[in-house]
Amino acid sequence: MSKNTKTAFKTRIHRRIHRWISIPFFLFFVIIGTTAILLAWKKELGLIPETQSSKVDEASPWLQVESILEIAANYASDSLQKEQGINRLDFRPDKGIVKVIFKYHFTEIQIDGFSGEILSVKQRNSDLIEKIHDGSIVDFLLPSGKEHSKLFYSTFTSLGLIMLCISGFYLWYNPKLMKNRKHRVNS
Repeated sequence: MSKNTKTAFKTRIHRRIHRWISIPFFLFFVIIGTTAILLAWKKELGLIPETQSSKVDEASPWLQVESILEIAANYASDSLQKEQGINRLDFRPDKGIVKVIFKYHFTEIQIDGFSGEILSVKQRNSDLIEKIHDGSIVDFLLPSGKEHSKLFYSTFTSLGLIMLCISGFYLWYNPKLMKNRKHRVNS
């Protein structure tokens, strides 16, 4: 069996691998690619609320973290009628505000760090897109306290992408290799 025959046989195997990986993973790769573009352009597309600035002119002491947490939790339950579990606080000292992001919904409240006034209440669509991008949307919708879906989704789509890259390389490289061999034999 010649080297080109062996290479052609290996190329057919790589083509099968490439096809059988790409078909089931097609939808996941489209989702990952689309959400990656949206996340890269999230500010330009308005997927995150614009950061406000404090209305207090003179620098005064910041509110205690407990006070900010209480203001946000009360606003979430009373005005928004939503869960008050807080995921994180994003302090912006240069703007004098604190962004409060919640665990169980995609709302962001921006609170003046000096006066405690609520400056903005908006939807954080970028957080939803991020959860779709990394597969944690399933864990968010079906909470179990662990991130099994995210780990499974990320691992298998990453392995699928790696396999597609490897098989795709050989689908590109092997025909060039065979052509060069034929050219050398004919020369």
